[in-house]
Amino acid sequence: MSYLTEELVAMGHEVTLFASGDSTTQAELVAVSPCALRLSRECVDPYIYHTLLLEQVFQRHEAFDLIHFHTDYLHFPATRRLELRHLTTLHGRLDISDLVPFYREYAEMPLTSISLAQRKPLSWANWVANIYHGLPRDLFTPRAEKGKYLAVVGRISPEKRVDRAIRIALRSGIPLKIAAKVDKPDREYFTREIEPMLRQPSIEFLGEISEPEKNELLGHAYALLFPIGWPEPFGLAMVEAMACGTPVIAYPFGSVPEVVDEGKTGFIVNDEGEAVKALRKVEGLNRMVCRRVFEERFSADRMAREYLAVYSYLCEPESTSRMIS
Repeated sequence: MSYLTEELVAMGHEVTLFASGDSTTQAELVAVSPCALRLSRECVDPYIYHTLLLEQVFQRHEAFDLIHFHTDYLHFPATRRLELRHLTTLHGRLDISDLVPFYREYAEMPLTSISLAQRKPLSWANWVANIYHGLPRDLFTPRAEKGKYLAVVGRISPEKRVDRAIRIALRSGIPLKIAAKVDKPDREYFTREIEPMLRQPSIEFLGEISEPEKNELLGHAYALLFPIGWPEPFGLAMVEAMACGTPVIAYPFGSVPEVVDEGKTGFIVNDEGEAVKALRKVEGLNRMVCRRVFEERFSADRMAREYLAVYSYLCEPESTSRMIS
């Protein structure tokens, strides 16, 4: 959302961002909480602030040509009853049976997916476009020389399968650096399943890191390991690696086959043995090709242009050709 907001402002559009008070933006900022909720030690119920955010949006809705929601489905009852142009980007997994009757009820809501795989469980919903995430071109530094360690970036949870990454690294004989957050719901899993595996001397756990630190970590990595075990909606870590010129070794779930170009930006594998074999082939990949694919497919300016096309269609459907969904 931040990268999209800043690109739209840079293109000359007037944007109002409803977010936390510590957000850095060139847009008009409407703060609904003093700081980011995930990092707050005082926030007990985040949905209170989400509701307050939506109240602020709806109080001002007549001032906007279009409202782009990233609040999942919380706004649907109100948007149905107000005269406004709107779009909702869904960011999470949709293979949950409870979602079916809900989206059947709100079948008119215009939606964008972040991968074609994400939308499959609700393929009949009102999808107006599929738009991949994008990153600023200058956020990560491409490096031509291959690194000497493997990297994992993201969060530690059962579906991310960091345990697989550790075993792959141990079998390959290549050191592994893990930069990942541990959310409260996953703390017990981390303590029980992952922490004992970190005692190996070649495995280094860094915890959550900043964007500059991520640039260094991924830029100097031999490859990113992405051995997930769930229908990943997008997987931004894969694109962050490509932006650094670092190839990706990933399991074929969710968006992975859409994001990774087999034999070009990495390899898609089915098990740990295949992953170890794929690591031997990484040397044959051109890291600058990885970077070029990032610039062509996953830049923030490309993302912003595609969303602008959707906005135009929703605001002036008569004069805009049908979106390719």
